[in-house]
Amino acid sequence: MNTESLHYCTASRPRQTRRVRLTAKVLQRQNRVFRGTGGVSDGNRSQGFAPAFLDTSTGVIYRACFADGRPAPMHLLEGLPPTLVETRDDSGRVTGIRASVMAGFVRNAQFFTSEQAAALVMN
Repeated sequence: MNTESLHYCTASRPRQTRRVRLTAKVLQRQNRVFRGTGGVSDGNRSQGFAPAFLDTSTGVIYRACFADGRPAPMHLLEGLPPTLVETRDDSGRVTGIRASVMAGFVRNAQFFTSEQAAALVMN
């Protein structure tokens, strides 16, 4: 798999208070919450942010990719490594990934939560 992985600086690791398995529905809900802000790809792409996922248990950042490994312009579960996948539907599509994985953004090899990206874009 061509998913680009980056190491995450543990000194500023975002605190994850509740572990919810990431699914397409959770991603959609997050997009609704941050619509119109820098907390979504359309709102922060021009400032160098790219959609990414952070595995909080390892500190590894994975750039969001299509299933074929090409970088994706939005969060997609399909391009994540199989080791992060917990559930698939009958056709093999990824429906859920480990609860230790959170969606956010990467810029200059640093991970940002949606909240952090939105705040940076506002300033």
